[in-house]
Amino acid sequence: MRSTRRRGARRHRAPSSARIRAKGAARPVIYLLFLLLGACAGVLAGLLGVGGGLVLVAALAFVLPTQGVPPAMAMQAALATSLASIVFTAFSSARSHARRGSVMWPTVAVLVPGLLVGGWLGSLVAVHLPSATLRWIVAGYCFLAGAQLLLGSPGARDPGGAEGSPEGAPRDPLVAASGLLIGAVSAVVGIGGGSMTVPLLIWRGVRPVRAVGTSSACGVAIGLAGAIGYAMHGPKGGLPHGGIGYVLLPAAICIALASVLTAPLGVRLAHRLSPTHLRRVFALFLFLVGATLAI
Repeated sequence: MRSTRRRGARRHRAPSSARIRAKGAARPVIYLLFLLLGACAGVLAGLLGVGGGLVLVAALAFVLPTQGVPPAMAMQAALATSLASIVFTAFSSARSHARRGSVMWPTVAVLVPGLLVGGWLGSLVAVHLPSATLRWIVAGYCFLAGAQLLLGSPGARDPGGAEGSPEGAPRDPLVAASGLLIGAVSAVVGIGGGSMTVPLLIWRGVRPVRAVGTSSACGVAIGLAGAIGYAMHGPKGGLPHGGIGYVLLPAAICIALASVLTAPLGVRLAHRLSPTHLRRVFALFLFLVGATLAI
């Protein structure tokens, strides 16, 4: 009788051991996937300034639960990890744009205080929302961003000065106040804010390529404030090894490494190509991403 029980216990434990070995064998593939996601996000950040963060969040929301992240924390972890990687992606993109004179630093200086406060507050709100609610919010934002790419940005206004000069860079109270909203929404959906900052600047008369460059610099502040907020507000020990709060460091590092290398490529393409057709294709892709998250 005891022998039978022992054999039964061994048969019961074997599948668990096999699953553990299979999971360990799959890790290199997961890291390659993180690198690929980072490469895509980097190109999109440099080229369009829109959509890279949304792709990261959607992909991570599906991948992280397979790496031991509890489903109830998957969306928060996806948002936090995306924002942590965006710090480096946006920095690389902004650096490349700055070398080409495409970053309006006076506008960045006006936006940054609101972006930092908004990013922190947005992360605080998101950690208290159910994961399912966050999925719907991100899905809805995918549809909005896709519609924006498909329909185009709002018409430009006269900036009231030479765009390349400090006098022509938008830095009025409306722009400063917009930073708070952009930072908060970006932290809730895990993005660098390009889908809001770029249209705002174009509406104020800034050329698209300069709007993308300025938005990239603003993305550093958003990613930094949001990631720190998620890290500090997250539960201790809630994520697998390598997690700080809601930030999963192994994934963030892989994504950041690849994105830093590919963001300059996107910048070069932005200065050489007309991305109209690419924007339309990517808009349809965002619709698909939003529908997948909503299902």
